[in-house]
Parts: sequence; structure tokens; C-alpha cells
Amino acid sequence: MTPFLLYIARSSLYLALFYAFFLLVMRRTTFFRLNRVLLLAGTLASFLLPLLRIRTVLLPSLAAGPLTETASEPSLTPGPSATPFPYLEILYWAGCLAVLGWTLAAVVRMYRTIRKGSVTRLEDGTKLVLTEARIPSFSWGKTIVMSRNDAEKDEVILLHEKAHVQKKHTLDILLFTAVTLVHWFNPLVWITLSELKLLHEYEADDAVLNHGIDATQYQLLLVRKAVGEKRFSLANGFQHAKLKNRIDMMLSHPTAGWRRLSWLAILPFLAGTMFLCNPVRAKVVPVETAPDQPASVALPDTTKSLPFNLVDVKPTFNGGDANEFSKWVNENLRYPKTAKDAKAQGRVVLQFSVYPDGKVQDVKVLRGVHPDLDAEALRVVSSSPDWTPGYVNGKPVMVTYIFPVIFKLKGGESGPNTSKKDQTVDVVNITDGIYTIEGLPQGEGVFLVGPDSGSALFILDGKEITKAQLKEINPATLESIQILKDEKAVERYGEKGRNGVVIITSMKQ
Repeated sequence: MTPFLLYIARSSLYLALFYAFFLLVMRRTTFFRLNRVLLLAGTLASFLLPLLRIRTVLLPSLAAGPLTETASEPSLTPGPSATPFPYLEILYWAGCLAVLGWTLAAVVRMYRTIRKGSVTRLEDGTKLVLTEARIPSFSWGKTIVMSRNDAEKDEVILLHEKAHVQKKHTLDILLFTAVTLVHWFNPLVWITLSELKLLHEYEADDAVLNHGIDATQYQLLLVRKAVGEKRFSLANGFQHAKLKNRIDMMLSHPTAGWRRLSWLAILPFLAGTMFLCNPVRAKVVPVETAPDQPASVALPDTTKSLPFNLVDVKPTFNGGDANEFSKWVNENLRYPKTAKDAKAQGRVVLQFSVYPDGKVQDVKVLRGVHPDLDAEALRVVSSSPDWTPGYVNGKPVMVTYIFPVIFKLKGGESGPNTSKKDQTVDVVNITDGIYTIEGLPQGEGVFLVGPDSGSALFILDGKEITKAQLKEINPATLESIQILKDEKAVERYGEKGRNGVVIITSMKQ
């Protein structure tokens, strides 16, 4: 699921919770204005709350040994990758287009009716449009549309529509129309839109009765107007389908004032939803402990650049994972002519950092192939668009990547820099960046970088070797390097593998 759809899902969860509370607890109260204001405020809050990312981290558990929590650096090698078909995205945007089409059709019908009538300006600036057709009256913005027959016989209808205009109910409808466009799949959104329109009718009815209109006569008028064509679903109309609810509300006693405090009951539910969307994370941090000394907790230093696998929320590129960046590099990479003429090809290994502001900086070559190939790889990676940064404990941090760029000539011609004696093995990170195995150029051996690196078990072609024997290995003869950790290492190699196992396989002759 893309970050946008994940945001929509979280926002929909907040909306469903808020609207369900209103429908179950507050819809029958007479706090018309308060309910309306809080419904709108809760809707806006439901769009903002998913943007608040709360990282709750439990006290890190202690684990002895340097290889207790491992994850190798993800391969960012450019190349084709299978991208799943975006069924969810297509379905979501198809629904949005369908709702947008339905909304535009309603707007067109409404404005066609407005254009056919004669316009009169009232004293308060409201535009009154009178039509010869016998249509239900409605208001939109500062425009009231009525049939000429209703305007001449029932002045109370005009009073009702003026209440809609004065209370700016159209703004509420516009906001909720946008909500239904984004959250068309959430049934509670549509139900609450209907309830909001009914709330508007309660407010307008209350305003009419406060002008001294007889309640019984007004209710009889509502009944007479109850049968008609509902044509303008976006507008506030005098003939509302839920007539019984309106009459019941007029006859009901005012709700006790203390019931306003019921809205506070939603706060614990919102807080619970926030923790549901931001789960508690337990962090296992490897620590070294002396025999008779208490263990100390080692937390990542967020002021410095961190390896990819120490980050709670990984950096993303164009809303996707590392493969998205690989594809972008492939699309922008150009094979230098001088390198082609020299038949130079191979793998340029770069290192770069994604800063807290998302910018790619500190790009450098760890292992080069040809000056022009190295320069081209540097140029493309340095021109990268901004990433979405990584986060630790809810704060953006700098994250370091190791990124190989492959240059290969068509036809598989070998260049001068691809002879076997010059080949080196890939850079491999072990144990959250503690260990690094690299092949030295010109077959000078393999070395291991990191504190207490001798505690791991090294296996070459099924035989145990020492750290010193690594330097005797020619990198050009190596096929792969594999890392085992935790239970898998112990299960396969016994207690010797407790601190992790590095399995090295040579190429078959």
C-alpha cells in the first residue's frame, strides 16, 4: 500500500470513529449549533491526526554479543524489478472519479434551474430566483430558488431558506462534498452527510419558530410540501426527506445543558486510535557487558548518520522503496563515450546520505572502475530528487546508503577494468553496520572492519577459518558471502555460532 493510501485509510478510521460517536450519542440532542461546529472540527481533525507520527519506544532489551540483531544492507543494484499491479490505487481513483462526476452533474442541474428563473435582490443582499416550474425551494450560497407559486402563497418558506443562507450552511455542504470525494468508500461519511443536512433543517426550523410562526401551522405546511421531486441533492431544501425527524425535534424538550460535556467522551477513543495507528516499538540493542558490571543500554546516536537497518521508518524515494531509486538512476544514467571506446565496464560502488530534509548529500566513490564511469555515477546520484527522510523515535535522521551502479557494454565485451584479478566482492554490512567485509583490489585479500570482529565464526567452503586467514583469500575467487544470526546460526553451528556466522563460498573452478 502506498503512503497516500495508508494515510487515507488512517484518516478514514478517525472519521468512522468520530461520526459513529455522533450518530450514537449526540444526533438526538438539541445542540444544533454545537453539533454542527464539532462535526466540522472533527472532520478537519481526522485529516490532520494521521499526519502526527508518535513513536513510542519501550526500554530496549539487552542482548549480549555483537550479532544478536542483524539485517544486511538492502541491495540497491540498478536493474529490472517486478512491480505489483496497483489494483487498490486504480480502484480508489476510479471511485473518486465516479463521485466527482455525480457531483458535477448535480451542480449542472442546479445552475440550469437558477439560470431559467427571474432574479430579485432582497434587502439583505440575498438573490431570490423565482421560476415558473413547480419545484421544491432550495438555497445555495446567497441564492434562494423558489417557484413563483410558493413565493406568493407561503412566505414562511422564504423565511426558512433565509435561515439557511444566514447560517452559511452551504459552506458545510462544500466541505462534506470534498470529504465524500476523498472517502467515498466509507459508508459512515455518507450517513453523516445526510445527518448534517438534517441538522441544517433543525437549525432553519428553529429560526422560523423563533420568528413567532405557529408551530402547528408550520408542521402542517411541511406535511403538504412533503411529496415532491428531490432534484438538487447538494442544496439545502425546504422539502427534506426526513420529515418525521424534523417534527419530532420541534416537539422535543431542549436537551439538558450538561449533555454538552458528552462530547468530551470522544477524546479517549481518539487517543486510543492514535496509539493504534502508531504502535509501540520494542528495540533490541546489542550491548557488551563485563563479567561483574551492570549492563548499559546503547541507543542509536540520532545526531550522526545511521545505517539503513537502524532506522525505525526507512527513507523512501518517490513514495516507493529502494528499487524506485534504482529505476530512476537507470533512466538518467548515460554511458560515457570515452568509457565505451576504452571498453570499460563494471560496478561503481557509491556511498551517500539522505539528510533529515530529504536531500541526498555526501556522495562519494567507495570503489571505482573508470574515471569517466565513476564521474557519471556521481553525477546521477548527486542530482537525485529529494527523498522522504528516515525517522528514529519520531525524529528525522541522516541515513547512509551503499549503492552499486553497474555499467555493462552490449554484447558482453570485456573492458580493461573487468579482468579477474581486478574484481572485488561486493560491500556487505553485517550486524547493523558493525562489520564490513570488502574485497581489496588486485586480489590483495579480504578484511573485516568492526569492534570485536573476532567473535564471529568464519566458514570458507564448509571449513572454519580464522580472521587472519581472510587476508589470504583472493576476492576474485569468491562467489558469495552469507550471514547467519541468532537461532539459525546456533541450530546449524552450535554454540560456536552464538555470535553470528559469516559463510564464504568460493567460485567453482
